[in-house]
Amino acid sequence: MDTAMTDEEMIRHYLPHNTTQCFETLYNRYVNKVYHRCLQMTKDSDKAEDFTQDIFIKVFGKLEGFQQRSSFSTWLYSISYNYCADQLRLAKRFSTTQLEESHESTTYEDSMETQLREETYQVMQQVIGTLSAQERTILRLKYEDGLSIDEIAQLYDLKISAVKMRLKRSRAKVQQLCTQRFSD
Repeated sequence: MDTAMTDEEMIRHYLPHNTTQCFETLYNRYVNKVYHRCLQMTKDSDKAEDFTQDIFIKVFGKLEGFQQRSSFSTWLYSISYNYCADQLRLAKRFSTTQLEESHESTTYEDSMETQLREETYQVMQQVIGTLSAQERTILRLKYEDGLSIDEIAQLYDLKISAVKMRLKRSRAKVQQLCTQRFSD
């Protein structure tokens, strides 16, 4: 199998005739990225491994229906993100990022800095929590996951201008809420 082929070319050419090799190549290309995305969302390596396997089973079951309206990686990312979010929602456990506590900091300045970071983190979590699910998702896709505006537009079947406007409004809302919370 030609590993220099794009994902889409490989799916088009090899899926009908050499399904196992096609799946194996795509799996090897993306397993680490999907795992890290799952780990980022779950904060649990065992769950992340389980979710990664479940996602690939789901993706490979739907691969013949891949319509190439977006890149394979965008399509896979969408399935990964939605699967993890659904599983977390079903378990009624929403992922939160834990601040790492430093056991080494014993000075007053270090403890004040740690306290300030924790307070800032808590305010940011409260602010993010007030956003709609769609606002949170678009901000995370752009800033945590590094998707381009074009990729987000493809993912949600939106115009680029709509994605830009939603990002702008969400950022403005976060800024306004943070300003209010920090001034209180």
